[in-house]
Amino acid sequence: MHNHDALSGGMQTGLGVYYFLVFLLNLGFAAYWHYQQKNAKQASLWTVVSVIFLFHSFIYLVHLGPILPHVIRDVIDNLMGPTTYFVASCLAFFLMLQFRGFFTQPVIAWALLDLSMLFGGWAMTDRNFQQIITKPDNVPIVMLIVSVAFFTWLALRKAVVNDNRLRRGEPPLEKIEDDKVLVWPDLVYTELIAMVVVTFGLVIWSIVLKAPLEQPASPARIPNPSKAPWYFLGLQEMLVYYDPWMAGVVLPSMIIVGLMAMPYIDYNQKGNGYFTFEQRKFAMSMWMFGFLVLWVTLIVLGTFLRGPNWNFFGPFEEWNPEKNVPLNNRNLSEMFWMMLDQSPQGMSWFIRELPGIILVVAFMALLPPLLAKTVMRSFFIKMGFVRFFLLVNLIQFMSALPIKMVLRWTLNLKYIVNIPEFFFNI
Repeated sequence: MHNHDALSGGMQTGLGVYYFLVFLLNLGFAAYWHYQQKNAKQASLWTVVSVIFLFHSFIYLVHLGPILPHVIRDVIDNLMGPTTYFVASCLAFFLMLQFRGFFTQPVIAWALLDLSMLFGGWAMTDRNFQQIITKPDNVPIVMLIVSVAFFTWLALRKAVVNDNRLRRGEPPLEKIEDDKVLVWPDLVYTELIAMVVVTFGLVIWSIVLKAPLEQPASPARIPNPSKAPWYFLGLQEMLVYYDPWMAGVVLPSMIIVGLMAMPYIDYNQKGNGYFTFEQRKFAMSMWMFGFLVLWVTLIVLGTFLRGPNWNFFGPFEEWNPEKNVPLNNRNLSEMFWMMLDQSPQGMSWFIRELPGIILVVAFMALLPPLLAKTVMRSFFIKMGFVRFFLLVNLIQFMSALPIKMVLRWTLNLKYIVNIPEFFFNI
């Protein structure tokens, strides 16, 4: 549902300035290819792209800019369900790593940046999207997305360059540029300048954006939706799929333990002091999956797709608190015994939950030795018994979250093991 399609004059002007800044960025990129790289073809290409953004700037500055068509917004809203969003995030992550040599090329990365900025401007023509993006609470998340995308690209780009150099028998770039600088004055001056710039930015931020403060907390008036700060949205999303003892204590504790144990688990001595992916494929893939897919994407999901009553909404869908989404969450024991045409009522808790207990025990106890004998045998030989099983247990806890999320979204599965007699649920 989309309302208030007419763009205000201020929004039209803002989009005009936005597209003009993007025009200047592309003009500078074209100048780089013309004067620095002496590549006329690339310079001409990015000059044409800059003209496209200049045209967008002009039509919005004269307040004739169009809005994103309803058809496109409706298609995106219908596709942007939780399952689609998460699967698409996993697929994008896999493609990024698999074809990192292609996606980290400066031209390809700049083209993707241009497409995202072009569509981002179009998306801002929707009033519902505007209200979400421009909310003071959500500005840090937008900055988070941009900064994470940039630094992920930068790290992978340096890794690709170093991997290509190592294949040719050349040392990584960090070994060549191993110049030492003095703390005084070089480092101190750099830190002083950075401190001044950051302080100036925070002052401007505090002036332009209002502090996202609400009325004093009262049980008579609860915000809908009631969200945690952005840096806790990942944990709040985990509470949807697990009991508080698991989502608020066990899983965060495992994250902290895993971060502390990582230096002791890691047996690979390569990649110290320089960027590489080929020499640390497993470590890089697992770390990036945990941070990008299981943390950043959950923050984005909780910020932009979770609306009133903690329902899912499309990015262009109006946050209507009266939206009614029927859910029939069931436990695994209910689903299992109903398939056998039996009622779990009256059974002892052990018999009732035996299918779930078997699955959990098999997942936690049988998977590590199975991996040690098959696909991760080389890890087991190099790491030894203790380090290998600690690593696999950490991976099991990390993978339990996406498994539970997908099961909830697709099968409405609430708990795999539900023992209310002992207040124990998984």
